This record gives sequence, structure tokens and C-alpha cells, in this order.
Amino acid sequence: MTWVRRLSQSSDFAIAGVLLLMTAMLIVPLPPLMVDVLLIANVAFAMVTLLMTTYVTDPLQFSVFPSLLLASTLLRLGLNVSLARLILTQGNAGAMVAAFGGLVVGGNVIIGLVVFAILLIIQFLVITNGAGRMAEVAARFTLDAMPGKQMSIDAELNAGAINEEQARERRRQVERQADFFGAMDGASKFVRGDAIAGLLITVVNLLGGFGVGMVLRGMSPGEAMQTFALQAVGAGLVIQIPALLISAASGLILTRTAATAHLGADMMKQLLARWEPLAAAAAIVGILGLFPGLPKLPFLLGAGILGTVAWAVRAPAPQKEAAPGPPPPPSAAQQTEQMHALAEVDAISVEVGYGLIGLVEVSQGGDLLDRIVMIRRQTAQNLGLIIPPVRVRDNPHLSSRDYRVTIRGAEVARAEIIPTGLLAIKSAADAPPLPGVLTTDPAFGAPAVWISEAERPIAQMAGYQVVEPTVVIATHLGEIVRRHGWRLLSRQEVQGMLDRLKERHKAVVEELVPGIMSVGDVQKILQATLREGVPIKDLVTILETLADCGRTVKEVDKLVEAVRRAMGRNLYQHLLDEQHRLAVMTLDAAVEQRILDAAQAARPIDMDLLRQLQAATQKAWEQATAAAASPVLLCSSVVRPAMRQLLESTLPNLAVVAYEELDPAVNLHRLGTVEIHAGKAV
Repeated sequence: MTWVRRLSQSSDFAIAGVLLLMTAMLIVPLPPLMVDVLLIANVAFAMVTLLMTTYVTDPLQFSVFPSLLLASTLLRLGLNVSLARLILTQGNAGAMVAAFGGLVVGGNVIIGLVVFAILLIIQFLVITNGAGRMAEVAARFTLDAMPGKQMSIDAELNAGAINEEQARERRRQVERQADFFGAMDGASKFVRGDAIAGLLITVVNLLGGFGVGMVLRGMSPGEAMQTFALQAVGAGLVIQIPALLISAASGLILTRTAATAHLGADMMKQLLARWEPLAAAAAIVGILGLFPGLPKLPFLLGAGILGTVAWAVRAPAPQKEAAPGPPPPPSAAQQTEQMHALAEVDAISVEVGYGLIGLVEVSQGGDLLDRIVMIRRQTAQNLGLIIPPVRVRDNPHLSSRDYRVTIRGAEVARAEIIPTGLLAIKSAADAPPLPGVLTTDPAFGAPAVWISEAERPIAQMAGYQVVEPTVVIATHLGEIVRRHGWRLLSRQEVQGMLDRLKERHKAVVEELVPGIMSVGDVQKILQATLREGVPIKDLVTILETLADCGRTVKEVDKLVEAVRRAMGRNLYQHLLDEQHRLAVMTLDAAVEQRILDAAQAARPIDMDLLRQLQAATQKAWEQATAAAASPVLLCSSVVRPAMRQLLESTLPNLAVVAYEELDPAVNLHRLGTVEIHAGKAV
């Protein structure tokens, strides 16, 4: 309806008005008619809330319940203050209080006090106490289960069972559950306090009304008791009954965590699932009705109803099933589908020996899947490359402690680890030797040794970096992704990147593809950029550069160089040290000229020169890494592609940057020069 839609659109103003009204009840005296309206609204609100909880199948469908619980508590406290003011000043709290004091308890003060006490006992000792305990336990269990749920989501994402959007939605669901049950735990304390306040306020109204009647109005004790006590009891009842309904609603919503339908459907489905309990109950009730002294009609009537229901839901006796035979052979379509699955190649996979399965299985405490998810996130954040899900599986052909990484079905790395040990990586040249199994760090080739958990403190004090087996595999995988991630960038992924970018930068995408370049051309340039470890996060700049140069330049190498110049500081921003300096090695002019001559003559470089160049660069790089974490090699732009190609096999982590690509404002930290003298490297 139109007015309902308008009310929902201006709900913020409505809530603000209700809060102001609650504040006014604490300060401004309200007339009895206004209090009657608010009391009716309180009862109706409690009924709606209770009935609403019976229709939810998940507590998050009524996620505002903690806020409603707090709001209803504040409303009842405000009504208590207004009723106390009316009782003590006028001796008339309105028609609702009179009705509850007269009709509900028959105008008898003693009966009213007894009924009020019973309601209070039920509210305080049973419902409120139970709901509060349920909220506390639910909040604790939900918070304790959060890490496991997050790990399960990450594992499904890593296995490809869900996509990124589904994973984000499930994580938000887990967070909302934790927030809801935490809020319910806190809100239940308000309900408990409200029950205590209701008792104390009723006692205050009784004593205060008795004193006002005798001292200020000259009533006899009987008249004062009849006038003010009945009002106080009626006020207590009219407040406590809605409070009881709200408390029951809080208990109901906390029990709806495993619901599949609304409360009525679930109860009927589960209570009538078996006829045997109904028949047994009918027999017991019927026997009780035959005992002397007990009323026969109610018992026999109840037994008849239960027996009728049991007979109605009684299912026919299940027939004995034949022994299952062998499963039917798969159909031709199923066989073809299975063949297609076998013929597919995973983009990237990690295969482990049977001794390493415990590092993968979450049930055995393995966290490798979680670390792989973190690698995918870091790759997307650092390089702008979203790698496909990493398939993790066991390989019976591997040694029990071996693992290998494949890309497009081809093995790119293999290593052996000790799943029960720790890898101590030697990070200082003068670090003393440790007892254990000598090895090398599979990710970076540094000297290392496998040690036990008891030797961790000794290794750390000796200057070793100690890591767990899953960290070893994850770090190795991360380094492989950094080196070979360009091979994972398929045309389909490039098309997806262009489609996502087109939503925000439509002009540059439509100008470039397909008018100037095809998706395959863009893929080759992005792959070449990633191959040198350069991020492609700034895709807009890359595409704009290709659109500017792609009409006249068609060579991939030249387009890559144009992209590098356009990216500026993004080429080496991640290589700056803490002082925002770029650690550099320079290439000797004579060496650079010899490489340039070979490139211009279109002839391969002399093998002796190549070996000397690689040895000289290796020596300079080792000296530079002792003083800086990530030094780069500086050379002219004309020889930069050739230098990168010559050094790719021996120094894959060395970034080669041209002078023309440097920002004039960048601070350089010069660490040495690559030189070749008298036929040998220096």
C-alpha cells in the first residue's frame, strides 16, 4: 500500500520520533489516554515480535531483533515511569491498568499480587534466565567457530567449489552471525534487568501509593490498599505480560539456527514423523484415566485424540529391500563427460605425497589451503593478476615427503620436506651450524636445515629464520607464481579484465579492442610485462599507452618498452628501501657497447662474453644484496631488453631498468658496476 511504502521510506524519522517519545515519557507527564494508547502499542508490538520469530528459518532473517529488544525494554521502562507518576499523583493510571486490575484478577488485590508474582517468577527464573544462557552459549560457540568457518570457505574457494563473490557473501554471513549472537548476548542482560526493575517499581508503587493515600488524602489503610494497590498490580501486569512475550520471542529466535521451515511447519513435521511415540502416549494417557480418583473424561478424550493422530500418520510397514546389485555401467554420455574431465589440464596445481596429506587436510590441522588463498590474494594485490584456483591433490607416484608444482600440466618445481619438522633458513653468513638434516630453501635456494620443535629457540637465537612446513610450500608456490604467473594469464582472463574495466573506463577499452589490437595482442604484452615482475594493476595506463602507440608500432618488444616508460615509478615502486631509495647497479659502458654491437648486427652474443657477463653480474648482485634487499641493474634503453633476456636464466629475480624509465626525483643508492676486464669478470 502507498502509505506503508511511504512509512518505510521515512523509517529513520519514525524511529527518531519513537526515541523522542520514550525520552518524553521519562520527563513530561502524559495523560491517561496517551498512556493507554502506548500500553496497547506495547502489547501489540510484543505479539507481533513473538509471532514474527515463529516464521523465520534463520535468526539473520530477523537481524534487527537485538535492537528491537533494547527498544522494547526502553519503552517499558518509560511506561513504568509514566504509570508510577499517574498512580501517585492522580490515583488513576488509565483504562488499561483498570482493566488488568479488574478483569484479569477480578478486582482482588491478593489475587493480583499472586498472579503478578507467578508471572515474575516465570519471567525471571525461567524464560529470561534460559534465554540469557542460550544467548551467551550461542555467542561463545559462534565466535569459537568463526576461524573454522572462514577456513572452510577459503578451502572451498581454493578448490574451485565457489567463486570469489560467493566466498565474500559467505564471509559476510559468518560476520553477521557473530555480530547477531554477540548483540543478543548483550541485549539479554537488558531483559533480565527489566524484570528486576518491574518487580522493584511495583513494590515502590505499592508502598508509595499506600503512603500517599493515608498521609496526603486521609484514606484509611483499607481504602488506600484497595485504591492504590489495585492500580499498582494492574500496572505491573500490563507491563510484565508484554515483557514475557518478548523474552519468549528471544528464546525462540535463538533456537531457530537449524530450522528448515517456519516453526509451525517444523514442529508438525518432526512431531508427526513417527507414529510409535504418539501411540505409546495414547496408551499411557488412557491407562491413567482408569486410575480411581482421576477424572476419566479428560484422560480418555486425550487418549482418543492421540490414538487417532497416531493411526492417521502411521506409515505402511516398509517392505524388505532386495540386496543391492552391482551399479549399472555408466552411459555413453557419462563416459564421454568423464573422458573430457580427464583430458582437461589444470592451470596450476600442487601435488603432494601421501606423507604430506596432513598439511592439506583441515580436519588434521593442516592450513596449506588457507595459505594458498593468501598467496592468490597477495598476487592480485601486488601484481594485479588473478590466478585461477590452485588444485591441490595427492599423487601416489611421488615420494611420501615430496611435492611438486605444475603449470598447464608441466612440472616447474619439486622439493622434499619433513612434515613433522621445522625448516631453519640460514639468514646470516656467520650463523653457527645446527644439528639436523641439511637442505636448501626450495623457494630461494638459501642454505637450510630441518630441525625439531625443541630446537626452535636455539635456531632463532643463532640467527636462523624458522618456518613451518606449510609455510615452506606456500612460500615456494608464491615465488613460482611470481616467476611464472605470466603463463597463467589466458586470453579468457584478459577478456574478463577488459570487460570489468569497461564498466568504469569504456572509452579506452572500445578504442583499443578490437579496433587497434586483438585480445591476443593485449595478452602478449601483459604477459611480457608480468614476465619481468612488473605489476599490471594500472591497466588503464597500459591500455591508453597501447592505444596511443599501437596504430604505428606492431612489435611486441617495442610496445612493452612503451608501456614501461608510461608506467614510471610503478616499475620500481615496490623495490624502494625504507629511505625511499632505489638500490642500483650500473652496467659498464664498454660492456654495454659490446652488447649493443651484437644486437645491431643481429648476431648472437659470443658465448665467452655471455658467461663472463653472467658471472660478473652474479658477483655484483651478490655484493649488492649484502647491502640492499632488492637491487636493480641500470642500463640504456637500447640494450635493456637484451640484458633482461641474457640474465633471465641465471638471475630471474634481478630487475633490469633503463635510465629513461627512471623518475628524475627518485633517489639512487649506487652499489657497484658490472665490468669485464682482460677477458674475465670483476
